[in-house]
Amino acid sequence: MNTIWLLLFGCILLCAAACSVTYRLAQKRTRRILIRVQQQLDQAIAGNLQEEIYDESLNGAILERLNQLVAMAGMQRDQAARERDDVMALISNITHQIRTPIASLMLYGGMLQEQTRNTPEASLAEKILGQAEKIEFFMKELIRASYAEQEMLKMQPEQTDVREMAAAACQNAELSAMRKGICIQSLPSQKGSRKEPLYCLADRRWTLEALDNVLDNAIKYGPENSLITLRILEYESFLCFEIQDQGPGIPEEEQARIFTRFYRSPSARNTPGFGIGLYLVREILRREGGYVQVKSKPNEGAAFRLYLPRNLSNLSHLKKI
Repeated sequence: MNTIWLLLFGCILLCAAACSVTYRLAQKRTRRILIRVQQQLDQAIAGNLQEEIYDESLNGAILERLNQLVAMAGMQRDQAARERDDVMALISNITHQIRTPIASLMLYGGMLQEQTRNTPEASLAEKILGQAEKIEFFMKELIRASYAEQEMLKMQPEQTDVREMAAAACQNAELSAMRKGICIQSLPSQKGSRKEPLYCLADRRWTLEALDNVLDNAIKYGPENSLITLRILEYESFLCFEIQDQGPGIPEEEQARIFTRFYRSPSARNTPGFGIGLYLVREILRREGGYVQVKSKPNEGAAFRLYLPRNLSNLSHLKKI
C-alpha cells in the first residue's frame, strides 16, 4: 500500500513539473509573440507596410490585416490632403472674388454718402455703407477662422522681398485706415537704399496675412486721425517688421495671452472680433522659422515686431511641418 502511495505521489510531482515547464515555455512563447505584435503595431502606426508572410499562421494573419489598415490609413490621409488643398483653393478663390465687389461697395457707398449729405437720402446711404462694412468684417473673420485650423497652414518659404511685402500690406490696409482718418507711414530700414531689394525667407502669401492681421488690429483699436508706422529692422539672422500704433496699449499681464486662440481682452468686448488674428500671426511666423513680440504700455500704444529668418541656416532647428 505504501508503495502505491509513493508511486502515486511521484506521478503527481512529475505531472506538476511537466505542467510547470509547459507553462513557462508557453509563457515565453506568448511573450515573444506579443513583442513581435507590438513591433508590427509600431510599424503600422508609423505608416510602414511590412513584409508579407505567406503562410496560414497567426502571425501571417496579423501582418496581413495590419498591412490592410496601413493601406487604408494611407488612402484616407491622401484623401484628406486633397480635400484640404481643395478647401484652400476654394477659400483663396472666394477671397479673391469677393474682395473686389466689397471694395467697390465701400467706395461707391462712401461717394453716395458724400453726395447725399444734408438730404433725406443721407440715412439710406449711411445704412448701405454700414451693411457693406458688416459684410467685409464677417468675411474677414470667416476666412481667418478657416485658416486657424492647423492643417490649413501649409508654408512654402522662399526668398522674398520684405520691402515689397511691406508696401503690399500698407496698400491692403489703406481703405480701412482712410475711413478713420488714420495715416499708415512706411519708414525706410536703417541700412541700404529704400529701392534695392531686401530679402528674407518667407511664404509671401501667409506673411502678408500676418501683416494684414496686425495692421487690421492697429486700425481697429487706434483712435481716429492717428498714425501707424511700419518699419523694417535688420539683424544678422533675422529681418523684422515693426508695426507701431497709437492705440490704448496692452497691459503687461495680457501680452502673452493675446496670441492664444479666441482670447479677447475684457477691455475689447465692445470691439468686433473673435480673437483669431494674432493667433494666426504667431502660428504663421512659427511655421516659417520666425516669431512675434509685442511691447506696450497702457495708453502708450503697442509695437508688434514680426521676425523672419534671412536664410536657410535659421530653419535648421525646425522639424518638417
